[in-house]
Amino acid sequence: MHGLHLTADLHGCDAAPGLLGDVQALRVLALEAVRAVGLHCVGELFHRFDAPGGVTGVVLLAESHLALHTWPELAAVTLDVYVCNRGTDHGAAAEHLMAALEAVFAPAHRERGRVVRGDLALGAPASRAAITHSARAPRAQRRSHSQSPAASQPAVNASSNTE
Repeated sequence: MHGLHLTADLHGCDAAPGLLGDVQALRVLALEAVRAVGLHCVGELFHRFDAPGGVTGVVLLAESHLALHTWPELAAVTLDVYVCNRGTDHGAAAEHLMAALEAVFAPAHRERGRVVRGDLALGAPASRAAITHSARAPRAQRRSHSQSPAASQPAVNASSNTE
């Protein structure tokens, strides 16, 4: 077994008005993004919560999964993309999927995680984790949103990355 697990915590999202609470739009967005990078949906489930109306969605992939969770009241989104690499390396597709979704949500700040999983069979350490933090566009280039305070940073291989 070998795979790549990517996570992103997005804060101060400047997505299209109403997107973070629109279960159908988020479903279409996720399914189209999966198809665009060449991954294969084998199932999906999206649920909208009562007020303030965040959404949790999961796309089950032949390669593994995509999960997204929104908090409209915080202008926040979390993303989780995991791909197994049995026979074919799907890492580039996972990276492209994450980048495409991040671009739609347009965060002011993001925290990314990356874990290479299942390396024991390859003779490498069990996992290598890296967390990166970066700011997006300067405030003048975004609409105004209140930003939630940054989450405390994990101590595992933390590195700073601004883009």
